[in-house]
Amino acid sequence: MTDAGPRVLLVDDDRELVTLMSEFLAEQGFAVATAHSGPTGLAAALAGPWDLVLLDIMMPGFDGFELLRRLRAESDIPVLMLTARTEVSSRILGLETGADDYLPKPFEPLELAARIRAILRRARAPAPAARLQISGVVLDPAGRRVTQHGAPVEVTTLEYDILETLMQSAGHVVTRDELMIRLYRRKATAFDRSIDVHISHLRRKLEGDLIRTVRGVGYHFAVTETVVQE
Repeated sequence: MTDAGPRVLLVDDDRELVTLMSEFLAEQGFAVATAHSGPTGLAAALAGPWDLVLLDIMMPGFDGFELLRRLRAESDIPVLMLTARTEVSSRILGLETGADDYLPKPFEPLELAARIRAILRRARAPAPAARLQISGVVLDPAGRRVTQHGAPVEVTTLEYDILETLMQSAGHVVTRDELMIRLYRRKATAFDRSIDVHISHLRRKLEGDLIRTVRGVGYHFAVTETVVQE
């Protein structure tokens, strides 16, 4: 692994591709380490520390979906999935399992670097000073914690950022493009389901119909009681 820059773990069994990607990412200023199977990738990911994991799907031992499932049981490290599978179901499965974003193969190397930087910027963004309370949901930026009616709500880093964005604009529609640009630094495409999947996760975790869809436009967080900022 190189000595400087954001620390990236690349898990992929295509050794020729891994060599090319490692060289490119090093030129882009990333410190890259590699693993080539599900078990070795999981062990490396848990050993850390890493700023981000690049994860392929098809690997020996067990696949990237299983690696991600086991990793998410212990860590919320950002994960960008790389897949040769083009079907939407595979992309959604990756997001459902806990991936922050996905990039289908083949991809442009510069797009890969841009996707990584967008995820890292979001993960390192400074927390706002104000504690926000709306409709029984409280965001505590000091620890990036969420509670609802006093009970803790376990959310991923990306889910927290989506919820924060919606609550900061509570009562007003936030478009899918606005969410995508804030979180991923790109606009939504007709086939991009990443935001929709993360919104679905949040709805399952929060009681009540608080995150509402405005069909064809975006989402808004419902205000059912006084907004409090501390």
